[in-house]
Amino acid sequence: MSYAETILPEFDQEMANTRKVLERIPDDKLEWKAHPKLNTIGWNATHLAEIPGWVISALTLTELDIAPVGQEPYRTPKLNSTKEILELFDKNVAEARKAIQAASDADVKENWSLLAGGNVIFTIPRSEVIRIWVLNHTIHHRAHLCVYLRLNDIPVPGMYGPSGDEQTG
Repeated sequence: MSYAETILPEFDQEMANTRKVLERIPDDKLEWKAHPKLNTIGWNATHLAEIPGWVISALTLTELDIAPVGQEPYRTPKLNSTKEILELFDKNVAEARKAIQAASDADVKENWSLLAGGNVIFTIPRSEVIRIWVLNHTIHHRAHLCVYLRLNDIPVPGMYGPSGDEQTG
């Protein structure tokens, strides 16, 4: 089996689960924070929407500098509605899926580096970027968002079976 054949079922499942969570966010809760030191629901949701787009950078570039010297650093965009968040998420998921399908097994074995200010933060194979920085990172932030939903009495969708909100009996 090719890399794409092995990773796409998991990618599809995690992206579908993430979309179910994003769909639950009411626009009037985007600025809500669980604690002053935490990001808002809107920031967290937008971050989830942007993460699948990282697949394109990982598969088309050899490195990415998120704070290039003399230039503006990368910042998570500010989106103002759940509709905008879902549009970005759907666009990034579709483009990421195409990029994974197009990548050869040799492509995903090549190293990729993340830099900040010209300094290497890490260098790992592209396949690990997708596993760790896309899939695992998505699950991590999706869990935060599920807690935020729960704290706002918004039903949490089931992902690997029914959630407490969906169970009967």
